[in-house]
Amino acid sequence: MQGEGELQLQDQRLHCSCSALFTAVSLLCKPLCCSLPSAALPAAAEPPALNTENRFLADPTWLPGKNQEPRSRRKGDSLEDIDRALKHGYPSHLSHKLEDRRAQCLRHLSVDQKGKDNPASKNPTDGGKGTSVGPLSFGICPQAVVGFSPEKGRHLVAAESIAAGEVLLHDRPYSCVLIPGMEEVQGKGGRQDAEGGVEHRRCHRCLTETLSPVPCEGCSYTRYCSTSCQRDAWEEHHQWECSLGADLMVMGVMSQLALRVTLKAGLKNIQMAKEPIRNEHTEPESRDSKPPDPCASHYGDTYRSVFHLQHHLNRHSPCVRFLSAITIATLYLKLSKAGPPPASWDLSRPLQANSHPPDEEGGIGAAWNSELWLMGSVVLRHMLQLRCNAQAIITLQDTGAENSPVQSSREIRIATAMFPTLSLLNHSCCPNTSLAFSTGTHLSADFSESVAEMRSKASGVTVAVRAAKYISPGQEILHCYGPHSRRMATQERQRLLREQYYFLCQCEACTLQQQSEEEDGSEGRQQCSSVGGNPQSGLLCGKCKGSLNRSSEERGKGFICSQASCGHCVALSEVNQRLQEIKQDLKKAVDLMERERPGDSEKPKYEALRLLRRTQSPSALSLAETHPLQGELEDATARAYATMGDWSNAASHLERSAVAIGNQYGKESIELGQQLFKLAQLHFNGGARGPALSVIPMVRKLLCLHCGPQCEELQELQAMEDCLTA
Repeated sequence: MQGEGELQLQDQRLHCSCSALFTAVSLLCKPLCCSLPSAALPAAAEPPALNTENRFLADPTWLPGKNQEPRSRRKGDSLEDIDRALKHGYPSHLSHKLEDRRAQCLRHLSVDQKGKDNPASKNPTDGGKGTSVGPLSFGICPQAVVGFSPEKGRHLVAAESIAAGEVLLHDRPYSCVLIPGMEEVQGKGGRQDAEGGVEHRRCHRCLTETLSPVPCEGCSYTRYCSTSCQRDAWEEHHQWECSLGADLMVMGVMSQLALRVTLKAGLKNIQMAKEPIRNEHTEPESRDSKPPDPCASHYGDTYRSVFHLQHHLNRHSPCVRFLSAITIATLYLKLSKAGPPPASWDLSRPLQANSHPPDEEGGIGAAWNSELWLMGSVVLRHMLQLRCNAQAIITLQDTGAENSPVQSSREIRIATAMFPTLSLLNHSCCPNTSLAFSTGTHLSADFSESVAEMRSKASGVTVAVRAAKYISPGQEILHCYGPHSRRMATQERQRLLREQYYFLCQCEACTLQQQSEEEDGSEGRQQCSSVGGNPQSGLLCGKCKGSLNRSSEERGKGFICSQASCGHCVALSEVNQRLQEIKQDLKKAVDLMERERPGDSEKPKYEALRLLRRTQSPSALSLAETHPLQGELEDATARAYATMGDWSNAASHLERSAVAIGNQYGKESIELGQQLFKLAQLHFNGGARGPALSVIPMVRKLLCLHCGPQCEELQELQAMEDCLTA
């Protein structure tokens, strides 16, 4: 049996090999994304057919890394690549190699099919603890219903008791757009994407991350994970976007998303959405009564739900309305020259009389001008809706040097989307739900459909909304639009919500915190408090280590020690200066660790530790263990020790960081779960069997609560637990 040190070293080597292979494959596939005919390629460049073969050769089927796709899908990708290579003129004297590889793929797929038919072979490492993965059912759970009020609009209410962790709804975007230029990894010294941003490594339709993008045949910007996604996107919207790519980039993500929603809907759905809603149960004599408000009903994940989202036309500023109108007018002129209408815009169906624009000379005919006029008005409607109803799609990114033994991660926005059902949820600064996004396909081998059918049914972005706490019957189901009570002062939250969403938040957190902030002063709270609703400052006296409280006699000017025998006072300016010094040292230390490369000298690590220790030097005040800044310092210190392989010291500091995280975000928060997950990894790497096994159940509980039982971190936890208990 190998020792733990040897296993750890092998794991690190494997991680480095995986990272290096990922970068190599990205560079290898780079020429494939230039949609040039083979005759236009330079003499030294490989033709597209050979690039497609390279995609096949680079298939890392043996790597047990994260985000590993099912073997059946990878072999299906390879079969597609073989067909594309032969189609693009693969050299005849080498074609026998492709035929051999085709046979290998078909043989692997045959084995997978036999495994599917044998129940004993399903989930061999599951141990009876997991469940097979099946198609998601989208919509709202039976325990919740849609309500409506003039003040709140459509919203979701609990009809029955809902336990923490229960799934409230599954939804998929009606349409989405990748955010251009967003880097996978940002920061100095961080690992940069091979071509700059997520738009070069993710499918532009389903957002699946892929090593082998299939480019659009008309432009070199838009890329897809497969030919099926490429075909679907072309039919849905890209046949129009292709020639307008540069213009849409300038106009922005919101205008492009509004156009995609409109193109996908088509003329028939738009006309149906515009028709007045009739109540079938109304008595004949009351037919002349006022029809029901279409904005008061929910229509599932259909276009009608999207069309009737609130656009707040009367609340947008004149500047916003003017700029939106100018943008769509410019888009209208571009579209009028882009060619015939898409297939989803059936010209044979007559429009309402008020939808016809003035006659225009030239163009492509008065009939299409009528449809185009309607399209432009609907795109403008959706653009105004998106200001209040757009949803950012979030994923985690790794930071730090590529081959560093320690990796950190942070959330980034990769796309903007419009969700028909998720848009029902109203805001709270202390929400009772958690959102978990999933991009791409994560399927087991027990699907009977073909690879193409499997991908078309299961690929794409989904969001699961889970109850983060117990929700009683009649209680509204809420999520956070961004400003959270654990991260931001009340006045700042309410300002942001008024500017973008046009309402004054009166949630529980705002009601409870506003009075406290008015008493203590919002400036002092933002600078010195522990955030998260804790009335104490989170600062300690430099003399006696007692807590520092805001001075009642000199409100807004300083703090005084809570110990009567001490009575030490600290001026507000001194507090602000000390906190600024700590933040600067923390930033310098993190930058040093981010820039570190394998093989570098030990000097940056020790310099980072020196800066972090300096923050603990004696002064007129110090940070309590529950202060958020103290949590960041302990986390950075743990990271510094981990880069040196000192797992014991790293775990000790991370435990202190978890105390601050739990105080700031709550004992049931996903933030605490992520911190404890890192702690379990440190204990595992250090061979601390007992501490690791004691932390794993707490991590499993929090991750199941917020992310569900199928998340990748839980699979890694299970692997660690199996290794420690073997």
